[in-house]
Amino acid sequence: MNAELTALTMAALLQVLQFVLMAVPANLELGPGKTMSPRDRARLGGTLEDQFSDGTARLYRALNNHFEGLILFAIACVVVTVSGKENALTATCAWTYLAARVLYVPAYYFGWKPWRSVIWFFGFLATTLMLLVVLL
Repeated sequence: MNAELTALTMAALLQVLQFVLMAVPANLELGPGKTMSPRDRARLGGTLEDQFSDGTARLYRALNNHFEGLILFAIACVVVTVSGKENALTATCAWTYLAARVLYVPAYYFGWKPWRSVIWFFGFLATTLMLLVVLL
């Protein structure tokens, strides 16, 4: 397996870890009655996120942000691999994305500003460069 697909697989496993990091405190804070419900706003008195502690809400938002970024990164990894254009730059970009996503979780949780946004940008830039390599 090439570096890009390896990084993609590890990014997917990071997503699983992020889900666990968010779900455990969410279930402890709200209880299964709320987390296993249909989650209707009227019934809950708002969204689940509104009822989380600040830390759990940040983990929730970091998880959702990774879902958004992972889609574009997956496209980049697949396009690079299928086109046969993987090289040292695309491998470096893939590992940069993964490192940025790993750092993003504590950066978001602990409210590191502006570093959370800077870390996010490096992951986004790495993904964008991978896509550009295929076209150029």
